[in-house]
Amino acid sequence: MDPEMSVNDSRGPSIDSINTAKKGKGGPERLAHRGCNTKKGAVRPVVPWSDELFVVDPAPIIGVVEQLTRKPGRVAVARCPTKDDAQQASDWLLDRLARLAPELTLSAKIEPGGGGFLLVLSR
Repeated sequence: MDPEMSVNDSRGPSIDSINTAKKGKGGPERLAHRGCNTKKGAVRPVVPWSDELFVVDPAPIIGVVEQLTRKPGRVAVARCPTKDDAQQASDWLLDRLARLAPELTLSAKIEPGGGGFLLVLSR
């Protein structure tokens, strides 16, 4: 980081507080790249799909949980080339979701279509 660079440049200086102001606590401060400091709080949590599953266009798991928590319904979460692949993905996903959001009662349905199989979660 170049302290002489403009504060409007992503490589310029920015004050990084160890404790955020939202929590009402002051804390030690240090210089950081403006770009790094700006992105720090903008990273959403990710639960990755298993590399052992054969899924196409998998939905972000955290986003699906948030959506089904807010409002019951159905969400298509992935496409699979075979019914067996879809069943393996279904079993894996329901197991993960039971630990991630134990308060939700979810079910999975495998629907044929488009030359493959669609995995749909319902609440």
